Amino acid sequence: MIDATGKVVMPGLIDAHSHIGIFGEPMDEMNVDGNEMTNPATPEVRGMDGLNPNDPAFKDVLTAGVTTVYTGPGSGNVIGGTGAAYKTVGRTVEEMMIPGTEMMKMALGENPKRVYGSQKKLPMTRMGNAAVLRNALIQAQNYLEKRRRAEAKAKEEGKEPEYPERDLRWEVLGKVVTRQMKARIHAHRADDILTAIRIAREFNLDFVIEHATEGYKIADILAAEKVPCVVGPLLIGRYKLELQDITLRNPGILARAGVKIAIQMDDSSETRWLPVNVGLAIREGLPEEEGFRAVTINAAEILGIADRLGSLEPGKDADIAIFDGHPFQSMTHCVYTIINGKVVYKRED
Repeated sequence: MIDATGKVVMPGLIDAHSHIGIFGEPMDEMNVDGNEMTNPATPEVRGMDGLNPNDPAFKDVLTAGVTTVYTGPGSGNVIGGTGAAYKTVGRTVEEMMIPGTEMMKMALGENPKRVYGSQKKLPMTRMGNAAVLRNALIQAQNYLEKRRRAEAKAKEEGKEPEYPERDLRWEVLGKVVTRQMKARIHAHRADDILTAIRIAREFNLDFVIEHATEGYKIADILAAEKVPCVVGPLLIGRYKLELQDITLRNPGILARAGVKIAIQMDDSSETRWLPVNVGLAIREGLPEEEGFRAVTINAAEILGIADRLGSLEPGKDADIAIFDGHPFQSMTHCVYTIINGKVVYKRED
């Protein structure tokens, strides 16, 4: 029995974009497995194969009431591989992973062009980024078409299909071009966001914009196109050019324009500061209700897990966070974190 008198009880917090367990802590080179930067398109790699359930960052985020994270590859490649949503406790990847939440990481802007441009390889420009992405999507379409033709021919001849040799890259990316898997497209600058929208529409992708740092400049377009945005991290400095116009007002502008947003930390143990970041966004114009939604039901809907998480309702997972004050104030403590009905963290005064 938990006495929650005078406390704030809410759904467990969800960080819809992190790298916890993959960009391992301590962040030694031998402990970081976030980017397979040997080819600009690596849809075949899976974040789950690099995730360490024993990463100490998981214990850190429990102290903030974070019960679910989406974690996966980084943005070094144009296509980085699949991530997934995980509960923040468990001994094995399979125990932690929420089935059916795999999504494909893609990236535009500076990161891929920096990685490969420094080697004088494609892509070294934003044009190259877009070309790599389009070419890979076309390869996946072609792969699926060959399989379709093999099946049609076999049916016509009354034989077993003679499929082309399996290729894991296009097999997995084929799920993206057939909308069986969502694309998570990293884009900071407004023009990169628009390129992402352009390509996604060309290939009829189900997609989300990650970061959307300059989303406020085109909030009306994002709203009209009904593009969800996983916004953040909010407290980073201008350490690269595409962040020069970053502002804490971004989440509020997007939400007020009608864009569905989630707020993310894009990190590992730093996810424990997710509530404080939401509070700062509220201070800078994000409606308070939208602040709560950004780390609960909106995040759950974007991740495709709203049937299980994101609100306190009968039939959903009993993932709960209890705070001794307003959850998004810096002086507030999370006093209990509950996952699947079990207390996994209790603050000791």
